[in-house]
Amino acid sequence: MVSTFSSPAEAALEREAGAAGLLTPLADLDRVYELQRVVGFVRDLACQRVALQFPDQLLGDAGVVAARLEETTGSKMFILGDTAYGSCCVDVLGAEQAGAQALVHFGPACLSPPARPLPVAFVFGQRSVALELCAKAFEAQNPDPTAPVVLLSEPACAHALEALATLLRPRYVDLLVSSPALPLPVDSLNSEPEPLQRFGRRFPLAPGRCLEEYDAFYVGGSGASSDPDLDPDLSRLLLGWAPERSFSSCCPDTGGTRDEGARAGRLRARRRYLVERARDARVVGLLVGTLGVARHREALAHLRNLTRAAGKHSYVLALGRPTPPKLANFPEVDVFVLLACPLGALAPQPSGSFFRPVLSPCELEAACNPAWPSPGLAPHLTHYADLLPGSPFHVPLPPPESELWDIPDVSLITGGLRPLPAWKPSNDPGCSALAPRPQLELVESSPAASFLSSRSWQGLQPHLGQTPVTGVVSGRRGIAIAYEDEGSS
Repeated sequence: MVSTFSSPAEAALEREAGAAGLLTPLADLDRVYELQRVVGFVRDLACQRVALQFPDQLLGDAGVVAARLEETTGSKMFILGDTAYGSCCVDVLGAEQAGAQALVHFGPACLSPPARPLPVAFVFGQRSVALELCAKAFEAQNPDPTAPVVLLSEPACAHALEALATLLRPRYVDLLVSSPALPLPVDSLNSEPEPLQRFGRRFPLAPGRCLEEYDAFYVGGSGASSDPDLDPDLSRLLLGWAPERSFSSCCPDTGGTRDEGARAGRLRARRRYLVERARDARVVGLLVGTLGVARHREALAHLRNLTRAAGKHSYVLALGRPTPPKLANFPEVDVFVLLACPLGALAPQPSGSFFRPVLSPCELEAACNPAWPSPGLAPHLTHYADLLPGSPFHVPLPPPESELWDIPDVSLITGGLRPLPAWKPSNDPGCSALAPRPQLELVESSPAASFLSSRSWQGLQPHLGQTPVTGVVSGRRGIAIAYEDEGSS
């Protein structure tokens, strides 16, 4: 318990700040960070002040990259690090504080639209991919040349997908190549229909085809890793992909493959368990996990209305990045819901670290909206924008008089019958919602007060009327380290 919710004082003294210096050889900086493309981006916009956003693992290269860009472009570069929430989101607030006219984002990105318009260039990096080994692994996983398969990859390997598809197309006739859903230029004119955009990627589907028809082959990760904590980008794909279609991954370095069906099943089972926990919860904590992604205010209002309709109490908490010590300060909260970008909401959490489970907005929607489809029919949405009006996946709440609110619901965790929402009157003629009482009593208090009344220790007791009245006396003088009435030591 001590190691979970607090850290010893010696940890702050023994912690290493990390080795300073370059992480990437100087000869590879231009290729890894695509400096020529970044220079063209800055010159095309004629920006004088540019923000460079680096994740924590790439800050060792930030100084040299910024110096090279300043020398080449003549513009002032500002390094953004230690973002308030996730490093995958564009830090438009930090760029505005620096007075930047554009931003260059390095490293993995969720590609969520920012809350404020700002020219952004994304640099994912270019991880080396063994094309021949990956092509052989693809042929071993997909022996049928007529089966529809889509090529996916982690962002750093996206540059090699077309080259991999070139090796496979002579044999495979129904091969689809995905690409990162980079923001399109504002002045771009394209008469062709925009391809399907899901999971932060674009899929150029043929007319009449749908993504649920395709198997998936993912290039990325490490084939030797057996850590159950998955990369959030791969978790997003596994949760959202059609369960009846196969999904395999391939290590870009060794060509080792693995079937991700078992992992996907465990992830879906975990999400269904979290939905049951949300249905049993009476108090929900809404964690603000982003301030720079578009429509986050609208999504927060939607979640508050959702919990109110389900008869639950909600509290909005703005705590920055959620950690076990922060959330342990709210023991009256039954579940937390993290309102963040798709990668932030699915970030791996150490097992047993949080005092209460942390859910995504989609799981709260499935728990509180009786009109939401059953788990076998409803897609698992990873972006909160898909739950809002205007999205094809939006399911409005049924009206109060709808029979959906009267369907009996049994908890799969406790085995008890869940009560109806507080605003829903009971259909039992033997009970009355307004029963006469002999005296005025408090019918319902706040969840925090109810939780406090159930605790064995409730703080200092005032004992009103039980303490004798005494005159005012002079108290102690000085500071806590040395009061005047204490002897010198």
